[in-house]
Amino acid sequence: MAGQQRETQSLVPWVAAAQRGDREAFALLYEQMAPVVHGLLLARVRTFDVADLQQDVFALALQRLPSLQDPEAFPGWLCSIARNAAVDHLRRRSPDPIEPARTPYALAPHVADARRVLAAIRELPEAYREPLVLRLVEGLTGPEIAEKTGLTPGSVRVNLSRGMKRLRASLGVMTDAR
Repeated sequence: MAGQQRETQSLVPWVAAAQRGDREAFALLYEQMAPVVHGLLLARVRTFDVADLQQDVFALALQRLPSLQDPEAFPGWLCSIARNAAVDHLRRRSPDPIEPARTPYALAPHVADARRVLAAIRELPEAYREPLVLRLVEGLTGPEIAEKTGLTPGSVRVNLSRGMKRLRASLGVMTDAR
């Protein structure tokens, strides 16, 4: 956990450098935050649209970065841009963020299962969607999710716990009641 704390603190100088036009600093910020942006978008829009939207989010962030007053606010600020990009995309494209049910070819069982789980996550309340995708798809820990989204560690912990419970129920997964 101490390593993750240092990681976030180390973003501040990179944000400041990127604000001064340092493209290498922005590339590092991209590397650190790309999984978070990907996860936030994946929780809302079709998988097919995520990569393009992710690029749009970072292009907009680069354009608006000079207006960011507090470099420590960068992770939450970038997450807001990603969330807004997803909402705007859904307004323009389609109100249905779920993957198409039919495909022209047979899916491998693990791909079909992954799509089923992602569809079930997208049906959950918004507060549970993001933390679950960031944990299950992007592989972030609870403290990393809190750190990179601006949420408190307690709210991430509660939302992951409640979200997993609802996801299991939605998928019909039974758990031991020991």
